[in-house]
Amino acid sequence: MNGLSLKGSMPALVTPFRNGAVDLDGFAAHCDWQISEGSHALVPVGTTGESPTLSHDEHYAVITACVEVARGRVPVIAGCGSNDTRTALAHLAHAEKVGADAALIVVPYYNKPSQTGLIAHFTALHEATSLPIIIYNIPGRSVADMSVETMARLAELPRIVGVKDATGNIARVAQQRLACGGDFIQLSGNDDMAVGFNAQGGVGAISVSANVAPRLCAQLQEACLRGDYAAALAINDRLQPLHAALFSDTSPGPTKYALNRLGRMGTEVRLPITEPSEAARAAVDAALVHAGLI
Repeated sequence: MNGLSLKGSMPALVTPFRNGAVDLDGFAAHCDWQISEGSHALVPVGTTGESPTLSHDEHYAVITACVEVARGRVPVIAGCGSNDTRTALAHLAHAEKVGADAALIVVPYYNKPSQTGLIAHFTALHEATSLPIIIYNIPGRSVADMSVETMARLAELPRIVGVKDATGNIARVAQQRLACGGDFIQLSGNDDMAVGFNAQGGVGAISVSANVAPRLCAQLQEACLRGDYAAALAINDRLQPLHAALFSDTSPGPTKYALNRLGRMGTEVRLPITEPSEAARAAVDAALVHAGLI
């Protein structure tokens, strides 16, 4: 990976909107704030970035803006996944062209591909790019679940370098470590499991909570990386209600509401996502107070 380090706290960035359009100025400000607060990488246009509602032009504009703001200060892991291999190839080509450092590729959703299909999909993407690829395994959304055996097969390819694991199965970390090797990068896709995930061999998280609490999430990951789990647990105790509150209604509605409470951006989302309920807003407010953020 040419010395590229993909460890620590990596926000799965929200995409701000203004009057129905992508707010690129607001997005740039959010990226810059994330870097200044200590985030270790940026991950644009994933699920939290409402990528399913973005046109291809908007998708590419967000990746480009993220790379331009980062200016090499932290890696940019561009969301390039699709349930259509040809579309994912196009996303990858743009990310590589504009200077992204790596790509996050979700297991194809809705189609329910077989394990053979998953190998073919990721192999085709691997052969088409020089970017390191992080597999995103999230069976709760994609339905298809990449098996440990399939992941081990793909890990043999030089540019398949890791996984964002959102299976919710903490045992997968040890299983994947044994099957894929200790150098295979494992990143938690669940904030509420991040400390336990790291204890079994993970090296970071692609995080929703980091949008709202970037400094605390970065400090938590840094504590884990140096083996100071007492410090990590103390920070996690502050963050645990926030991890839950940000999913108290359909994501990223509660996250944008939390950022609005911090004065960072508006609450606008795109249908079929709607703004969070009154109960979800109350949960976010209480979590922000508990974390000491307001």
